[in-house]
Amino acid sequence: MTAPRAQEKQMSNSSSITQFLLLPFTDTRELQLLHFWLFLGIYLTALLGNGLIITTIAWDQHLHTPMYFFLLNLALLDLGSISTTVPKSMANSLCQTRAISYAGCAAQLFLFVFCLSAEFFLLTVMSYDRYVAICKPLHYGTLLDSRACVHMAAAAWAAGFLNALLHTANTFSLPLCQGNIVEQFFCEVSKILKLSCLDAYLREFKLLVFSTFVFLGCFIFIVVSYVQILRAVLRIPSEQGRHKAFSTCLPHLAVVSLFVSTGLFAHLKPPSISSPSLDLVLSVLYSVVPPAVNPLIYSMRNQELKNALCKLISLLFLKQ
Repeated sequence: MTAPRAQEKQMSNSSSITQFLLLPFTDTRELQLLHFWLFLGIYLTALLGNGLIITTIAWDQHLHTPMYFFLLNLALLDLGSISTTVPKSMANSLCQTRAISYAGCAAQLFLFVFCLSAEFFLLTVMSYDRYVAICKPLHYGTLLDSRACVHMAAAAWAAGFLNALLHTANTFSLPLCQGNIVEQFFCEVSKILKLSCLDAYLREFKLLVFSTFVFLGCFIFIVVSYVQILRAVLRIPSEQGRHKAFSTCLPHLAVVSLFVSTGLFAHLKPPSISSPSLDLVLSVLYSVVPPAVNPLIYSMRNQELKNALCKLISLLFLKQ
């Protein structure tokens, strides 16, 4: 009997489960190695991109403004998000295993929900920053002084932490009656819930509905902010002024669009088109791609950040 099949023979009640089995991308050894190298490339890209943004913002005094302070926090959360799921998936492909310990699964779920929740709350704060900068420029220094920025960033991290704590505690307190095979390449709330008893599922469902309303409120806030921003930008008389205003908003708007569209489609797609393979691809789109692409989005559209990056890289090469 092979090791994975022996692992699947565990008893189905939650007290006996010591590990979960994650969904593999493929059973073919060559494709497993391809998956490893592909994820390694994406992971290193995310580490390099977000690491450069964090280092550049911390190093360049001209970037010590609210917008770049929030961008630094976003880069930290992107690093945390991709580091929670990708290394374990790479290790499983390389070692030809599917297993993750019960504690490891709980930790992975907590960290992933924490990073994604905090990131969405932070994107909401960043939309407020852009709203004040364009619609109320004379009050920008007052409304977004250093203390206010720290408080808003801390609130986003704390809200993400609380949301992750509630979901993790509630999910792993449910009795698991459907075995230990997770239909995902990482531990995700919805996939763990599928393993729970039907009556216990309703308890977590109420929490999911509450979280959905909170995130919907954040999304509406972002939309309303950008409606006001668009109206203010269209009133700017000079074309150069409109272009400058748009250039500071487009990266944030692109990141929000990528974050929301991939997440919504992954979780709200019609059941008729759902399949393990499609779910796997969509989960990569919303959990792996954004942290790697976000630094590129911000650096391509932001001339100030590009100039600072070039100075930092030139300085590093000159020292060598």
